[in-house]
Amino acid sequence: MSDDIRTARINKLHALRQQGDAYPNDFRRQHLAGDLLATYSEQSREQLADAPITVTIAARIMLQRNMGKSTFLTVQDMSGRIQVFFNNKIENLAVDELAAAEDWDLGDIIGVCGTLFKTKTDELTIRATSLRLLTKALQPLPEKFHGVTDPAIRYRQRYVSLMTNPEERNVFACRSATVRYLRDFFHDRGYLEAETPILQNIPGGAAARPFVTHCNALGHDFYLRIAQELHLKRLIVGGFEKVFEINKNFRNEGLSPRHNPEFTMLEFNAAYEDCESYLNFVEELLHGLVVHITGGETINYQGQDISFQRPFARLSPLQALLAHQPQFSEQQLQQKDFLLQQLATQEGERVQQIDDSPVEELQLLLFEKIAEHLLIQPTFLVDYPAGASPLAKRSNKQPHLAERFELFIAGRELVNGFSELNDPEAQAAIFQQQAEQKESGDLEAMHYDADYIHALECGLPPNAGGGIGIDRLVMLLTDQAAIRDVILFPQLRPSE
Repeated sequence: MSDDIRTARINKLHALRQQGDAYPNDFRRQHLAGDLLATYSEQSREQLADAPITVTIAARIMLQRNMGKSTFLTVQDMSGRIQVFFNNKIENLAVDELAAAEDWDLGDIIGVCGTLFKTKTDELTIRATSLRLLTKALQPLPEKFHGVTDPAIRYRQRYVSLMTNPEERNVFACRSATVRYLRDFFHDRGYLEAETPILQNIPGGAAARPFVTHCNALGHDFYLRIAQELHLKRLIVGGFEKVFEINKNFRNEGLSPRHNPEFTMLEFNAAYEDCESYLNFVEELLHGLVVHITGGETINYQGQDISFQRPFARLSPLQALLAHQPQFSEQQLQQKDFLLQQLATQEGERVQQIDDSPVEELQLLLFEKIAEHLLIQPTFLVDYPAGASPLAKRSNKQPHLAERFELFIAGRELVNGFSELNDPEAQAAIFQQQAEQKESGDLEAMHYDADYIHALECGLPPNAGGGIGIDRLVMLLTDQAAIRDVILFPQLRPSE
């Protein structure tokens, strides 16, 4: 059926070509549907009749109702929908315009000039005085044009889904508003927005498996960026003491409702801050964002109310295990053999590779397996083991711990932050250890970055840094269960 419809529309297009320009570009709209509804919906029929308001819009035909000699169209632009009316009694509407309108189809884009009035049901409507076809749509709208539900169409043909799903457009409008708020928040606090390279000689700033590409001009392989962190800290060495970046990162890892190979990160660093001050900074940022976007301190995500009222909870991995897995005692969780036994019961855990790990790292691994998903309300995880944080400064009071935090909301990590390690010798030793792990087969271990060590040797001020996953943040704010629902064009396997 769709092939027959497309063929009929192509025949109409060929007829249009014989009459002149089938895709004109000289129509200029002056109004948006949403603005007209917001401004004039409260006016009465009499007011609109006594003081006619002339409007000019351009929009896509979404509904069409022919009622004898009268036609009603529901048209949609970027701001919303409005109704258009015309019939053969309107003197200002040319005969050829009426004839042309008979061949219009759902999905066509038209230009309309006319005056506002209200129907008997009090719906604000444009009485057309001039009509013009601007774009002929050769593909029909989906059969259920009030909303696409087929995932294959939603993700592979996002343009079709956006065209027919106002709720989906609202999600991405919220995403845009979120990014704008974040930028303003940092600009207002004196941060410089930076752009760091996506193509990198050495991927760094995170433990992840990178994508590899080749530059023909340089005859050299490059890695797609896995994190912005190391380049932002180079900028702090150079004298830009407060920097941030919102940009794409790429990790050649699995797909899941929370993971996409290409994702958006906000990363930020400031000199003369530490883990504790940045923890409070993140709390202020997210509280303000939620109030700005929703008007309150609470959101509902997947049926659960989540409060962003300050202060957020703070727990160590051990405290989180005790709070959310009360069947374990603190004494048990301090015993290495017990932790290894519990980890051995977790599917896919290879205990032989972690049996030399200290107790704190085993507690963190067990937390990730059985307690992380239970942190629904905003909770900062603190007191990280130093071995699990190769870029973080060690605590002066407890050297086996790192000055690091992660923020968990709705059972998933949203923010990662720490006091940055600025000791070049200590960082070089950690890079060397990571390089040895990579040589032993760990594909996610970091490379040895000699240039970054050189930057540290030039003097990196004491500083703190953090990163926020924009996609996961928008998932929370828009109540979306899957990361694909907040990325306009997510990665998918090629269609057959």
